[in-house]
Amino acid sequence: MLHKTRGIVLHYIRYGDSSVIVKIYTEQLGLQSYIVNGVRSAKSKSSKIALYQPLTLLDLVVYYEPEKQKLFRISEVRCAVPYQTIPFDIRKTTVALFLAEVLTKTLKEESANLALYQFIEQSFLHFDQVQGHFEDFHYHFLLQLAVFLGFAPSSAGELASQLREAGRWRVPAQHEEAVQAWLENTLQMNNPTPLSPAWRGELLDALIDFYGLHIEGMQQLKSLEVLREVGK
Repeated sequence: MLHKTRGIVLHYIRYGDSSVIVKIYTEQLGLQSYIVNGVRSAKSKSSKIALYQPLTLLDLVVYYEPEKQKLFRISEVRCAVPYQTIPFDIRKTTVALFLAEVLTKTLKEESANLALYQFIEQSFLHFDQVQGHFEDFHYHFLLQLAVFLGFAPSSAGELASQLREAGRWRVPAQHEEAVQAWLENTLQMNNPTPLSPAWRGELLDALIDFYGLHIEGMQQLKSLEVLREVGK
């Protein structure tokens, strides 16, 4: 049966000589995997693989019969909204690849969640459009995503307490007050000030460690090293 849906590409893996298996978080069907043939062929006259780069926004017509199989095929596909800055700004590109990897590890539901889909899509459309002062985007995104995933802390103190209990609170004493103040303002939607270079890396470690309490594999983020290097 064919279904129309929007989708956000999370990642793909190579399959055979010219095909890929791509994971897409869809508006109507939740997380789905699709096999796409011929997109890596040297004889292909179009760069179809470009459609399956992480976080690409797609309009899709897909086959969906979950009672018969788990790996489906795409009947029609086109880019829904081409990004104007993310692919061309190395700072934005590294943030996008980092968050795509986070989403790959955290999104598991094979059912629709319209609010979550809209949050992700609108977040990246905003990120693409903003011209400056976007260095803290991924910090805000991680805290908001945790709300949809069901484990957001109610306060900065709760986040720090959970990490301390797990032996993962690594923020030095001299930065602890500033880090917790920023977290509290953000959680309470109080328009926090920009992150300080002195402790932004420590805060990112804390957020990843916090995710790691709830999601397996968060300590093996391959994109994190690149993000830190570009963000220096």
